[in-house]
Amino acid sequence: MQIKNIEGLRVAQVRDLVHQGGKFVIFPYTISFVLMTLKRSSDIYFIRPDESSFKYSWGYAVLNLVVGWWGFPWGPIYTIGSAYHHVVGGKDLTQEVMSHLTQHDPEADTSTYNIDGVQSSNQGNSSAAETPTYNIPV
Repeated sequence: MQIKNIEGLRVAQVRDLVHQGGKFVIFPYTISFVLMTLKRSSDIYFIRPDESSFKYSWGYAVLNLVVGWWGFPWGPIYTIGSAYHHVVGGKDLTQEVMSHLTQHDPEADTSTYNIDGVQSSNQGNSSAAETPTYNIPV
């Protein structure tokens, strides 16, 4: 899945916007073909604190309402569930996305770790050919 609406932002800037009320959401939708019903989701959208999610969700809401009902028996059930997420502003994935972004932040200093008060390092007096080891207490 692609994350849309974060072009040009660093992870620290995204983190600040999330603290101000921004969120990452997806918009589920349903497509039905009489005896077959498909439940799908949009790409992930970053909704900034000062904007509405409606401008991103309306196309998926229309698609959902036009082609979602026609499958039996799951079409109406999935369509109602998807419509609920459109009304509340999307399905919130902020925790999961921020966790992923933080783990893969190119600006983060990952040379040392402090887990449960134990300082560990992946750098040391070893050659570059050795695999770094981590002291993670269990």
